[in-house]
Parts: sequence; structure tokens; C-alpha cells
Amino acid sequence: VDSQILQEPGDRSHWCVVAYWEEKTRVGRLYSVQEPSLDIFYDLPQGNGFCLGQLNSDNKSQLVQKVRSKIGYGIQLTKEVDGVWVYNRSSYPIFIKSATLDNPDSRTLLVHKVFPGFSIKAFDYEKAYSLQRPNDHEFMQQPWTGFTVQISFVKGWGQCYTRQFISSCPCWLEVIFNNR
Repeated sequence: VDSQILQEPGDRSHWCVVAYWEEKTRVGRLYSVQEPSLDIFYDLPQGNGFCLGQLNSDNKSQLVQKVRSKIGYGIQLTKEVDGVWVYNRSSYPIFIKSATLDNPDSRTLLVHKVFPGFSIKAFDYEKAYSLQRPNDHEFMQQPWTGFTVQISFVKGWGQCYTRQFISSCPCWLEVIFNNR
């Protein structure tokens, strides 16, 4: 399974790009997604998608190793007409934070727990565009502000957890949507 790297910022054939992180370190290249759905898994003998187990990681942390071994079938990202859905194919919960899952006036975004076998509409294009203000220069300079979803495997973060930031989670994904 080849990871496709983004050639240049002007490449608009993808609808999202996925980055895999272990704690504060990005592991591997950005994975550019053109197909309407993508399986992201750890270690399977066959299957199409983004196989995290094939990425070289220098992380020797026991917690990272333990969580990595629990990713299994992982998740499926699917682009639908109404937005992007995430289906938890793993045997453990996943945790998701997205600007379009919460009240836009909320000061801090909640982290949503998704149990095995369940799915959630993790990203809503219409809501994301409504978060964009016409003269919001900062928003235009930082497209990830409203167009990024963070997903951690097994371990949660935020107000209800000991980990306050996703960068403290052992294994997590950043999904950056093409906002054009």
C-alpha cells in the first residue's frame, strides 16, 4: 500500500489529507485521499487503505506500543453528500474533535467518544463554511482551523481526561479537509 504524498498545494484532486502522529511526532508522510472512502488500520494481511503498521516509528514508549497493538481494523473515513463520516471498526473506542460537531459559539470544542461499531458525522461542509467569516484573514491563512478533525485511538483527551492535549495521546490522526 503506497502512501501518496501531496505534490503541491495547488493539487485539488484530493478531498482530504491524513497525518498519523505518535504523541508529538508525526510518523510517515501525509496520505492524500482521492477515493470516496478510506480504511485506516494498523496491521492486516490484506485490505486497501492507509496501513499505519507499515510506517517506520522510532517511538519506543510502552504506552505507544500498547495502543498501537489495539488499533486493529481502525476506522473508515467516508465522504458523503452531507459531510464526512467516521466509522469505528476497532475493538476499542476512538475520540474525535471537530469544529462542526459542536455549538459554534462554544469556547472549547468537546471531544466525542465513539464506541466500537458506531459511526459519527465528524465533519459537515456546510457548517464548516458557515464558521468561515468573509473577512477572516486568520481563517484563510490557517485552513485547518475549521477544516481539521482530530481522532485518537483508545485514549481520550480534553476536559474529561488526564491528557489535556491530543499531542499527549499515544496514537492519533489529523484529517485536513480540502476547503475548496
